[in-house]
Amino acid sequence: MKILLSKPRGFCAGVVRAIQIVEKALELYGPPIYVKHEIVHNRHVVDDLRKKGAIFIEDLSEVPVGSRLVYSAHGVSPAVREEAKQRGLIEIDATCGLVTKVHSAAKRFADKGYHILLIGHRNHVEIIGTAGEAPESTTIIESVADVEKLMFTPDQKLFYLTQTTLSLDDVKEIAEALSKKYPHIETLPSSSICYATTNRQMALREITSECDLVLVVGDPQSSNSNRLREVAMMRNVPAYLINSEQEIDPFWLQQVTTIGMTAGASTPELIVQRCIDRLRSLGVESVEEVIYTEENVYFQLPKSLL
Repeated sequence: MKILLSKPRGFCAGVVRAIQIVEKALELYGPPIYVKHEIVHNRHVVDDLRKKGAIFIEDLSEVPVGSRLVYSAHGVSPAVREEAKQRGLIEIDATCGLVTKVHSAAKRFADKGYHILLIGHRNHVEIIGTAGEAPESTTIIESVADVEKLMFTPDQKLFYLTQTTLSLDDVKEIAEALSKKYPHIETLPSSSICYATTNRQMALREITSECDLVLVVGDPQSSNSNRLREVAMMRNVPAYLINSEQEIDPFWLQQVTTIGMTAGASTPELIVQRCIDRLRSLGVESVEEVIYTEENVYFQLPKSLL
């Protein structure tokens, strides 16, 4: 058995920045530092930061007045920011810059009289935050079936955006359905799906045809990790999402000669290597890294932490 190890995989620039923001805030101000929602969707990252003094909350009422509050990489709605100001909280924004770009577009086009069609998962925190920019002028689209239910008039100005962590396959299908139903619909000049999500999906696509099995190392809560698993499944390759080496089932490896492996954008490389070690103990003899592209993106920390 051999592993084809997809690259790029694991941490993206937005995740690196978000984790560094919490660590830097703990270093500068000491614990506790409160974080709205999990800073990124990965249990290993969250548990590590919790041990260092981060407290993860959903409701701002849990944060003592005047405390420091970090917004997660997924972003928050303007209503959350307003509530934080009213409670006298000191805000530290770890929202990924690519999510901020989608927020800005939603607000800008809603202000121009467009109705925003937001492609994504209704209950995902990123979508909740983006929809909060113009709640009265936003409709969330999860599927082609949702497109079929739309009843806008031909003269209604429409603009669509997507969650940054979606599957290229899914978005293509929904975007085509929207354009067919509303030929005048507009969108951004470049995709809302982030570069890291795209790169990880394209890198995995490169190797799936050579694989008998694909393992995606990532948290079950992670949207982009789940989408990576779907990339393989849509190409008829059995695929599993695993969050640690203990979740690897030896039964999966029966009659397998080539395993494809990748990791979601919030997965630490240490966990990937532990999974590789476990596979070696189960009979894997070689690991070949397959490079799709190199990533050199870096996002600056907030000025308040520099």
